[in-house]
Amino acid sequence: MAWVSLMLAGFFEMFGVAMINKVHRDRNWQSFVLLVIGFGGSFLFLANAMKTLPMGTAYAIWTGIGASGGALLGMLFYGESREWKRILFIAMVLGAAVGLKVVS
Repeated sequence: MAWVSLMLAGFFEMFGVAMINKVHRDRNWQSFVLLVIGFGGSFLFLANAMKTLPMGTAYAIWTGIGASGGALLGMLFYGESREWKRILFIAMVLGAAVGLKVVS
């Protein structure tokens, strides 16, 4: 269950990062509420996962999902560069997160 919570924390983190961009574009209270929900959910699920998982492992995977997911969302929805080098390094971050899961 801790791993499911950690994955949900990562997805809420991705959502929160996307909402930062939305707040900068729209500047309305609805966007800000979605931003708070995204990061609030992220911290809630991360805290739940850390009841069982070691802090270092949980934090590394959470930031990996958030960072790589945010970069992928930028490529898919905001026209950011899709250069192969960028994709390679995103894959390396995700590979490291999977590696931590395997050894934990």
